[in-house]
Amino acid sequence: MKYNVREGDYRTMGAVVHSDGVVFTFEGRKEQKCSIVLYEKKTGKIGKIPVPDTYYVGALRSIMVMGIEPASFDYNFEIDGKVMTDPYARRIVGREKWGEKERFGMDYQVKSGFSTDVFDWEEDVAPEIAKKDMVMYKLHVRNFTMEGSNGGARKGTFEAVENRIGYLRDMGVTTVEFMPFYEFEELMIPETCELPDYVTWKEEQKTDTKKLPEVEKINCWGYTEGNYFAPKAAFTKSRQPEHALKSLIKALHKNDMECIMEIYFPDTINQNLMLEALRFWVMEYHVDGFRLMGANLPVRAMAQDLILCRSKLFADTIPEDLLEQDYAYPHLFVYRDEFYYPLRKMLNHKEICLTDFVNQMRKQKKYAGFVNYAASNDGFTLADVFMYSEKHNEANGENNADGNDWNYSDNYGIEGPTRKKYIESLRKKQLRNAITAVFLAQGIPLLAAGDEIGNSQRGNNNAYCQDNAVGWVNWKNDKKYASLQQFVKEMTAFRKAHPVLRMEEPMRMNDYKGLGYPDLSFHCDSAWTVGFSPNRQSVGMLYCGLYADCEEMIYVAYNFHTGKQFLALPKLPKSKKWYKVMDTGNENGFLEKEMKMDAVQVEIAGMSIQILIGK
Repeated sequence: MKYNVREGDYRTMGAVVHSDGVVFTFEGRKEQKCSIVLYEKKTGKIGKIPVPDTYYVGALRSIMVMGIEPASFDYNFEIDGKVMTDPYARRIVGREKWGEKERFGMDYQVKSGFSTDVFDWEEDVAPEIAKKDMVMYKLHVRNFTMEGSNGGARKGTFEAVENRIGYLRDMGVTTVEFMPFYEFEELMIPETCELPDYVTWKEEQKTDTKKLPEVEKINCWGYTEGNYFAPKAAFTKSRQPEHALKSLIKALHKNDMECIMEIYFPDTINQNLMLEALRFWVMEYHVDGFRLMGANLPVRAMAQDLILCRSKLFADTIPEDLLEQDYAYPHLFVYRDEFYYPLRKMLNHKEICLTDFVNQMRKQKKYAGFVNYAASNDGFTLADVFMYSEKHNEANGENNADGNDWNYSDNYGIEGPTRKKYIESLRKKQLRNAITAVFLAQGIPLLAAGDEIGNSQRGNNNAYCQDNAVGWVNWKNDKKYASLQQFVKEMTAFRKAHPVLRMEEPMRMNDYKGLGYPDLSFHCDSAWTVGFSPNRQSVGMLYCGLYADCEEMIYVAYNFHTGKQFLALPKLPKSKKWYKVMDTGNENGFLEKEMKMDAVQVEIAGMSIQILIGK
């Protein structure tokens, strides 16, 4: 293959198609021998085009190759004899089939591809859900859709997720958080293998000391270095993964739902690439935001970037001064596990601290948000929090040494599933308790996929390599946990109907508007008095709806004690009465008919939560 070449354009990384050729720009020092490797699709021929030493600016090399028809070729870069994919490639070729161990054959080479997809976004508009209205749901494209009905779509695909948007919408979800759906290598190969990046030796070199790799595990989650500009080809039945993913995001937007993309950067990744990757997904795929994971993250630069200033950014650490800035569109969110520890401690009576719990329930910032959850993928599922006292990760092949040792879980008498009805009943009540706390907390509620149907991972709290029924959401639980699904729907509706529960500014806990009541107050045996003693496990939290332009008062009675407790009910204006509307001690949670309360105290059964409305 012979092509005319000239110096390229250093302003855009990767492969840029022009009418008369393709410009390839990549990282490479002047002193390194660099080539463009072209793979002709029809003939299988491989050609190399050397990049002249004079084609450089700084640490970049750029060359324009004339006359290339992108649809006919794949490509890679070769630097000092090492062949590598383009970090900015829009498509990756060679991983189209998930977990295909057989692909490591004699001539296997993962390649960079050109994206030829033309997608009509029509009048697509970003939903831009306000933080007070957000309800988040975290899922993995494959694990979420490998079991159950997908509306005719192939399991484990973007199309299957798209067919389940209605399910998420009906549950009240506004914001879907996706675990990595960009390209990554899911086959985990032991580091001891004597291999280059990929096996490429020829037939006559079979006697080479190198040997084909033995795949150790499947890395389902993708928290590893990836190809950050290409959607994962194995997550679609289509030959155009770009089209399938764009269709999913467009469908989410049509249903007034957001797409939040998890993206993991190891500390070896150039920060410029990180920023460019985020900009790319916003502009090319209309992604609404990112959960930033990894190390060496330029969070400040991302938060201040002019293209990303209307993209929601979630991170476990954000500089405090950024959280206090008055943004035209608040877009920064603290996302870490500081909520679920105090909650689990109270629910399962492990190192209880009521003060920590109530502080998490009212945690808020004026210009930034907090994400609250009781379970996530990196730990027990919510059902397993009340089913297992110890982690059971033996199937991961790491002698049960992996995964979090601090789960604050309990099995309530039997490790794992049981037929004992009283244990099953208690576990389901604890699920309702946990979900109630998540949705009544002032921050943003998040559910992990399957938590609404009691999904279990059999005690595995680190199912990153379980590409099987352990790691997949078990939709067979649908009927068994139908009442829990309905409870989640009613909790999302209740939160939406009562804006005082989701105030965007921190509660001041005083009557700063002269309305006769503080915005939030705590109550125990006596109204308006509370003592957070070390052993105390019950409290009433009164929200004055007037601070959110609503006439109703909301009183939430928490009792984490194993026995019943009494909490004082504050007096209401003479025209109002207290009505009980929800009790987690009830199998369905929300009462079919609200119950008028004439007493000055409310009785709460052990390990239960009640909601009363003053109206």
